[in-house]
Amino acid sequence: MAFWFGRRRRRPGTDTPRLRSREEAVQATRVDLHELAPSTADYLGQVSQLQLGFFMTLSLAVEHAPSDADREVLAEAAATALRKHQALLAWIRRTSDDPGAVLEPYANARDEFQTILRSGTWEELLLGVFVTRGFLDEFFAQLARGLDGGDARDLEAIVAPASGEDPIVGILRRVIAADPERASTLAMWGRRLLGDTMLVARSSLVTESKALPDDARVEPIYTELIANHTRRMDALGLTA
Repeated sequence: MAFWFGRRRRRPGTDTPRLRSREEAVQATRVDLHELAPSTADYLGQVSQLQLGFFMTLSLAVEHAPSDADREVLAEAAATALRKHQALLAWIRRTSDDPGAVLEPYANARDEFQTILRSGTWEELLLGVFVTRGFLDEFFAQLARGLDGGDARDLEAIVAPASGEDPIVGILRRVIAADPERASTLAMWGRRLLGDTMLVARSSLVTESKALPDDARVEPIYTELIANHTRRMDALGLTA
């Protein structure tokens, strides 16, 4: 399938971060999520826009799917993202007098991130949604525990990924089986997207200076997330 958009040049400083050794990770200070979590309004605005972006991108994937069976799988994946967006939007409307003011600051970031996901082939788009949505749903479910107020558990439940294997995996396995040479290209794409995805996650974390936290301070947050990313790639027979 032809490329939908031109490749974006890699931004400096967005290489995939290096994990510490197991011994270093054990020694890392446990992160207090209350110190790094944004306000509930900022959390809702960013995550709601991300879910809307996944819905929009998956809808594009449905349009270009080669079979009705694939369309049905991807349509359900899009519907899941839309349900999350709608649940978060309803929360925003209950708690804010101006929902637009909560959502608008994150609209451009949503579009920029989704443009990255759409910058390759249909198969790369599917892999991009699979790995980035998995990582970010897990990240924001974890971050919800650090929010103020008594609603953190409910927000965590809304955002958390569903249990069981993502149905997109079946489509990707079939694509790779039909053309094994695609595996190396898809593996490279997955490694690139991990760096971009971690930047999205970092953008939600705050410190007293509102600057991005340093690597050593936030690395414990990412250790399990990157391990899960590796498992997702392994499930496809791809190297993370």
